[in-house]
Amino acid sequence: MNADLGTTNLFLGVMAAVSALQALLLIGSGVALYLVYRRVSTLLATLDERHVTPAMARVNAILDDVKHVSTTVKDETVRVDQAVRTTMDRVDHTAERVRTNVRVKTSRLVGLVRGARVALETMLGSTAADAASPHHTRG
Repeated sequence: MNADLGTTNLFLGVMAAVSALQALLLIGSGVALYLVYRRVSTLLATLDERHVTPAMARVNAILDDVKHVSTTVKDETVRVDQAVRTTMDRVDHTAERVRTNVRVKTSRLVGLVRGARVALETMLGSTAADAASPHHTRG
């Protein structure tokens, strides 16, 4: 029975040594991972400080410029639209006035021409009718 306990104790000692070694490796891995984490955090902070922050400042400045330009374009578009509408209204008003003035002035001339035509037709029609009538005598 002694031999069996010695072998068991040997295996228990080996298992304890392996467990201690595993614990040391686990602690070492934890420390190594913590150091890597710290380095990566420092690297990211440096990267953010040296590259991302200036880039964001430039992007924000560009966006501010774009906002200013788009606001200016919008204001100018409204102004040009208003100018075009005002001009179109003036053109419409002027065209209506010209149309009215032309109608007033030409209506007198058209009336005169129609009256002259009716007078000529009447004179020519009565002479032609007189010439065509059998009772008409030349005298």
